[in-house]
Amino acid sequence: MEHLALHGNSSSSSQSSVNEELLSRTGYTILAVIMGVFSVAGIMLNVLVIVVTVKHRKLRQPLSYALVNLAICDLGCAVFGGLPTTVTNAMGYFSLGRVGCVLEAFAVAFFGIASLCTIGVISVERYIVVCYPMGAVMFQTRHAVAGVVLSWVWSFVWNTPPLFGWGSYELEGIKTSCAPNWYSRDVGNMSYIIIYFSFCFVVPFSIIMVSYSRLLWTLRQVTKLQVSEAGSTNRVEVQVARMVVVMVLAFLVTWLPYAAMALSVIIDSSLHINPLIATVPVYFAKSSTIYNPIVYIFMNRQFRSYAVPTVLCGWDPWASDCQMSDCETTVASVSKSQKVSPKGSLKE
Repeated sequence: MEHLALHGNSSSSSQSSVNEELLSRTGYTILAVIMGVFSVAGIMLNVLVIVVTVKHRKLRQPLSYALVNLAICDLGCAVFGGLPTTVTNAMGYFSLGRVGCVLEAFAVAFFGIASLCTIGVISVERYIVVCYPMGAVMFQTRHAVAGVVLSWVWSFVWNTPPLFGWGSYELEGIKTSCAPNWYSRDVGNMSYIIIYFSFCFVVPFSIIMVSYSRLLWTLRQVTKLQVSEAGSTNRVEVQVARMVVVMVLAFLVTWLPYAAMALSVIIDSSLHINPLIATVPVYFAKSSTIYNPIVYIFMNRQFRSYAVPTVLCGWDPWASDCQMSDCETTVASVSKSQKVSPKGSLKE
């Protein structure tokens, strides 16, 4: 893949004309609008998450550390990835030069992988809280903090090598954004990409899928027992199961296409992917900055009971359905009186 140079006026015009062979000027404008909407919405939603959590002490639970960290990661992706891509799409070419390409790619990869790892931490928390609510395994504040720190360290360790020559960051898709170089057959680059894919995609993917699979299996075992007190058990089971399904689907929709494309390029060096088609998975992945706060936090009734009045100047249309005083964090727990055990039974 060609390297970028710092563009002057004449080279900028040349670059723009080359990019128009990949996509029409109208196409770039449409993508600029789409990315602009993603970016602005992502910034607003994630800032709201951070502000509301910091403002309300009742939301400062162990899980909140992971949720706020996820919001910070997504905010970083929106600011350092979404906004620059909006500008470059509007111009029809990557106008930030070689240094800008490297910095943009590093920032998106750094915040993106940290976000992916944080989702892994959240999936483990879900599994522990639902499947071992009264067991010896407890998810506490120190575990959440450790998971957050590990997410950042893990992402930093695996995204800095291209800055020092092992691997590289290059233009991708329609050439208005940059990413790790998945295409180069250079031995050094290939060794980095294979290790990077394994540790930054396969490992988080595996943790998330195993945790949620075990969680769904446990809930299924509870359902088979048909233990219910005035329908409360079934209601709790359905709520948690629905949340898990939405989480898994959102995760797969946003990240699996990009991971699949990267893996395909790694396996088959002769594979040619149309630049426009290659751009679609990139946009799905970047849209996670919107989906994450909605799925992981705004579907949490307790958080919603604080966030909605903040946005609507004190009015909460769901107040009758869920009072702040007794609204449980259904995302984080099943019930105070009824707990799901890993053996598929209910504990009082």
